[in-house]
Amino acid sequence: MGGGSSPSTSSSSGSSKANNADIAFAMQMVAHHEQAVEMAQMILDKDGVDARVTELAQTIKDAQGPEIDTMNGWLTSWGTSGSMDGMDMGGTMSDADMTALEAASGSEANKLFLAQMTVHHQGAIDMAKTELQDGQNADALALAQKIVNDQTAEITRMKDLLGTLQ
Repeated sequence: MGGGSSPSTSSSSGSSKANNADIAFAMQMVAHHEQAVEMAQMILDKDGVDARVTELAQTIKDAQGPEIDTMNGWLTSWGTSGSMDGMDMGGTMSDADMTALEAASGSEANKLFLAQMTVHHQGAIDMAKTELQDGQNADALALAQKIVNDQTAEITRMKDLLGTLQ
């Protein structure tokens, strides 16, 4: 559930050939993961949140922080820098969504986080599946598969948890 080992970040594997799909995947997923970590931290900073929700938020933060570092390392080794302008990152929360989560407390925060993170994770899964179809870098492909596996399991967990909180 978000844990496990990260793909290798050695210079030989991280600098292996990357195509445009690999680069787009890493750039998009870094920004996407950064928002998930921000959402998780909002929950961790609140009082009165269900312990199962805070445990999940910590799991997400612990898994995605190192993945951000890995992907940023790839982007550096690939000599990539650039703008996210015009890139579609499905499942990202709007400013209004983030404000609502920040303002929510207790039971409302539990439900809002689980509902928003389910949508967020589905967007990451969709991006990862695109990488699996179009990418070529072995490490990026491995991370994409890990994201599909981990976040699919977390969606199931979040839906189950949301059902118990209603």
